[in-house]
Amino acid sequence: MKQDIAFDPRNAAKKLLREGLSGALATLMPGSGDPYCSLVNVATAHDGSPLLLISKLAIHTRNILADPRASMMLDERKPGDPLEGARVMLMGRVAATDGAKARARYLARHPEAEMFAGFPDFAIYRMEIEHAHLVAGFGRIVDLAGKDILTDISEAEALLEAEAGAVEHMNSDHADALELYATRLLGAPGGPWRCTGCDPEGLDLRLGQTGLRLPFQQPVRASGPLRAVLVQLAKDARAK
Repeated sequence: MKQDIAFDPRNAAKKLLREGLSGALATLMPGSGDPYCSLVNVATAHDGSPLLLISKLAIHTRNILADPRASMMLDERKPGDPLEGARVMLMGRVAATDGAKARARYLARHPEAEMFAGFPDFAIYRMEIEHAHLVAGFGRIVDLAGKDILTDISEAEALLEAEAGAVEHMNSDHADALELYATRLLGAPGGPWRCTGCDPEGLDLRLGQTGLRLPFQQPVRASGPLRAVLVQLAKDARAK
């Protein structure tokens, strides 16, 4: 059987994780242990951990508070038969987080949530991924450890601190470059693409209900190298 050398399951899972805007969250009902599945919007922390903005009034939140074990399915959302698209199932534990960066990351990804994010019953919850199961096509079914699909953010404090300013700068001054990234480097339709975040491994983009991931060839850990990478990517896009 011919080996699929080009296929990297870790990168495939990371792409699904970073591009997903919503997914199916499965939690356990207290007492009975029955599975309960719900639809949730999702963002990611800098390291790729899923972030949720959920209310204590919701059944899935009450389930999490009683038993933090959960799983989440993210899929490619491509046209046609959904079973022909890639998907990843994440398994781990979910807990509330009061981190300001987590909240900022979520609202940058889902600005429409700002109107209710301040309600006292809502909070940001973070999923610590322990395992993942990737289905990316025929012969491409792989089990992965959580660490295989998370991003190393050690020694990247300078980049994380500069993220908000970099995102604002790209959206306000370089909308043309963002559209070039999306259309010429990622093969997406044109439109007012906006940047929602960055981390050492890539840039996150969104237009309507579509999320895209622009990966970097090498990890970036400070604002200077980030600027250089984005300039070069824009040049590469224009060259195409």
